Amino acid sequence: MTVRPAVPADAEAIAEIWYAGWQDGHLGHVPDALVAVRTEESFGTRAAERIADTTVAVVGDAVAGFVMVVGDEVEQVYVGSAYRGSGVAAELLAEAERQVKADGYGEAWLAVATGNARARRFYERNGWTDGGAFDYPASVGDGTLPVPCHRYLKQV
Repeated sequence: MTVRPAVPADAEAIAEIWYAGWQDGHLGHVPDALVAVRTEESFGTRAAERIADTTVAVVGDAVAGFVMVVGDEVEQVYVGSAYRGSGVAAELLAEAERQVKADGYGEAWLAVATGNARARRFYERNGWTDGGAFDYPASVGDGTLPVPCHRYLKQV
């Protein structure tokens, strides 16, 4: 496995992983209005726009997963279903923590949809602490939509 900054040619693979993973972790746990705007096409657009914030894990020639970091927030952590349980997610999370620390922050945070029990267990296994419930302002068009989440924290 190689972990490296994403390049524009990775956008399609990132979008595929992101769309499938987002559905796995969010359907039934977020407002219907958010589901309506999180179309497969929207993930293609968003992946291409977010390349500068993205780090990928590559196994062989395939993008196996990615993480997006902005400031002290680990915004997205997704791994393709074929690579779940292989250590890719933990490696990407460790890289995100390294980036947050390198940017001068002492604590990283991320938001997890309240009902996404699998992700919440993963973060807890990796030393993150549940800082409590809050409404995450998910970007939708020109505004935001509150999404019930838990804020996870980790000293870096």
